[in-house]
Amino acid sequence: MGWSCVVARAVAFILMLGKISAFTSDIFAAGKSDKEILDNLLKNTRYDKRLLPPVDGVLTVNVSVLLLSLASPDESSLKYEVEFLLQQQWYDPRLRYSNQSHYDYLNAIHHHEDIWLPDTYFIMHGDFKDPIIPMHFALRIYRNGTINYLMRRHLILSCQGRLNIFPFDDPLCSFALESISYEQSAITYVWKNDEDTLRKSPSLTTLNAYLIQNQTIPCPIKASWRGNYSCLKVDLIFTRDRAFYFTTVFIPGIILVTSSFITFWLEWNAVPARSMIGVTTMLNFFTTSNGFRSTLPVVSNLTAMNVWDGVCMCFIYASLLEFVCVNYVGRKRPLHNVVYRPGENPVTQPKRESTGAADLVSCTACTGPPGSCTHTANNGGVSEVRKKEPPHPIRVAKTIDVIARITFPTAYAVFLIFFFIHYKAFS
Repeated sequence: MGWSCVVARAVAFILMLGKISAFTSDIFAAGKSDKEILDNLLKNTRYDKRLLPPVDGVLTVNVSVLLLSLASPDESSLKYEVEFLLQQQWYDPRLRYSNQSHYDYLNAIHHHEDIWLPDTYFIMHGDFKDPIIPMHFALRIYRNGTINYLMRRHLILSCQGRLNIFPFDDPLCSFALESISYEQSAITYVWKNDEDTLRKSPSLTTLNAYLIQNQTIPCPIKASWRGNYSCLKVDLIFTRDRAFYFTTVFIPGIILVTSSFITFWLEWNAVPARSMIGVTTMLNFFTTSNGFRSTLPVVSNLTAMNVWDGVCMCFIYASLLEFVCVNYVGRKRPLHNVVYRPGENPVTQPKRESTGAADLVSCTACTGPPGSCTHTANNGGVSEVRKKEPPHPIRVAKTIDVIARITFPTAYAVFLIFFFIHYKAFS
C-alpha cells in the first residue's frame, strides 16, 4: 500500500507539471498579446512588486543619461535648464517569458504600477519642470527578464559660480540620483559601460548655455548626505559667452575711456570742446554700465565688473579734472608784465633809465619786488645780474597736457593688461 501511494502521488505531480507546462505554453503562444502575457506574469500568486528581484548578491542597476537640450534664462544667470533621458536597466528573473512568443520585448507602460522599480530620486539644487505630457517614460521587459526603464526629465539647476570673477567664471551645475528606499547592500547604481561622460543627442539644442565639459562619477562620500546609499553624480561645467561681454561691455568701455583722452591734444583754452568731450564720455559710460549692471547677479563681495567700472570711471573723471586744472592754471595772471604772443615764448619789455655812466634796464621778469633786479648797460657789452624767471602759466598748462598725453594712455594700457591676465587666469 505504501509504494502504490507514492507512485500515485508521483503520477499526479507529473500530470500537474504537464498541465502547467501546457498552460505556460498556451500563455506565451504566438497569438497572445503582450498585455495577456503581462497579466499572467504579474499575477499576485506568482509576482509581488514589494519584493526585490531574487538575484544572487546585490541588485545592479545600470544607468545612462542622454542630453536633449540645455538652456539658460540669460547670460548672467546661475540657473540652467537641462532636459535629458534617464535610462535604468536591471534584471528580474521573475519576468522571464518563453521563446514561444513572437515579442522581442513586452511593452509594459500600462503595467507601470504593477512592476517593481528602483525608487530613484534626484538630489539637486533646483526645481522640476512641469510633468511632460503625454507619457514621459517607457518600460520594456525582454525575454531573459531584463527590464529597461526610460524616463524623460527636465530640471532647473541652481549652479555654483565664482561670481567674484564674473564674467570669466565657469559655472558648475550638478545633480545626483540614488534610491530612496534601498541601501547599498541591496541595490548599487553603476554607470552603464563605465561611461565617464554623458551621451549627447544628435539634435542637442542649446540656448545661452555653453557646455564645455561634463562627467559622470559615483558620488563622493562627503557629497552624499546618506553615505550608506548608492549614489551617482552628474557634473555639467558651463562657460560664459566671452564675445558677448567684449562687444557689449569691454570694447565700448575702452572706446569711451580713450575718447576722454582726446582732450589732451586740444588747445588748453578750448573750453567748449574739452568740456563737451569730458561730460559726454562720463554720461555715456554711466548709462552703459548701469544698464548692464541691472542684469548682473547681486553679490556682496568685489567682482571683476565692479573693478572694471570703477577704474574706467576714475580715468574718465581724472581726464575731466585734468582739463579743469589746465584751464585754471592757464588763466592765472603772470606775476610780472610778460607779453605773450600766440605761437611765441613770453618776452620781456625793457625799460631804459638814465643812470649817468650806465643805463639801467628794469627787469620785468624777476621774482623779487620791483627794481630788485637790474641790467647794467656798459660800453661794449651788457653784464646781467638777474634771478631765475618763473614759468609762465600758459607754459605750465601746456606742459601738464604734454605729460597727460603720455601718463594717462600708458596707465590705462597697464590696467587693461593686468585686468585681463589676472581674471582670465581663473577661468
